[in-house]
Amino acid sequence: MNILDDLKMQYKLGGIALKMIYWNIGCFLVSLVFFYQFKIGAFDFPNWIALSSEPTIFILKPWTFLSYAFFHDGFFHLLFNMLVLNFSSYLFLTFFSSKQYLGLYFLSAIFSGLIFALGFNLMHYSGAIIGASAAIMAVLVAVTTYSPLMNVRLLLIGNVKLWHITAVIIILDLMQFRLENSGGHISHLAGAFFGFVYIKLLQNGTDLSKVVSTVLDFFTNLFKKPSTPFKKVHKNYRKPIEKPISKIVVKDKKQQQIDEILDKISQSGYESLSQEEKEFLFQAGK
Repeated sequence: MNILDDLKMQYKLGGIALKMIYWNIGCFLVSLVFFYQFKIGAFDFPNWIALSSEPTIFILKPWTFLSYAFFHDGFFHLLFNMLVLNFSSYLFLTFFSSKQYLGLYFLSAIFSGLIFALGFNLMHYSGAIIGASAAIMAVLVAVTTYSPLMNVRLLLIGNVKLWHITAVIIILDLMQFRLENSGGHISHLAGAFFGFVYIKLLQNGTDLSKVVSTVLDFFTNLFKKPSTPFKKVHKNYRKPIEKPISKIVVKDKKQQQIDEILDKISQSGYESLSQEEKEFLFQAGK
């Protein structure tokens, strides 16, 4: 199995957090090909991807309230965001479902984009933002709001409370608010606020993520291939000949091997598989 097949298998077996990281990395690779200007050494994102604060632009391109949250302006921008996303996603999915995770990511990105556009217009600024930071902040603050005293072990530091980590990140955003990237910091703080409100509403019985789940289910069912209806067949009313029923069920050998490999993944992770097991699972999944 080559590296590409290995990545495909990890994506197929991974959860929603891993898929979200793959989507962000994929969008970054696409942007390197189409939007990176090697002469100036920087990205030049078009206004149909980046979220502009100009009403004349974002009104005609409403999808940019979501598209901006999957692209990044540089490798280290992507790297830091994916590290925090992986950390906060693992904690969030300890308590909540994949649908709630996806709903929070999408809704917080849209909300943060709206606050950015509104804030820049009130301050008479003009600009554009790109990056998943706002949605990531929402996920991090959401799980911190739900379980602030959770112990987290950090390399070289040891055990700290989750709210300590979140507080440091928010304070750094506030300190840099007027220094540079004001639009980015506005969206970050908006994402943090949305994550807090999301959990408070959820604790009171209101799950905002159901809006996203309903929309996604609608489009999934819209493009799903309809099942073939059963055809009416002639019934044979003769008494069937009774055959002895074997009490021993012989499991298909291939299926048994697949089950054993999946059990190994659930216990030790995908990386614990041998090369032969990975190859077998990949061929079986075709």
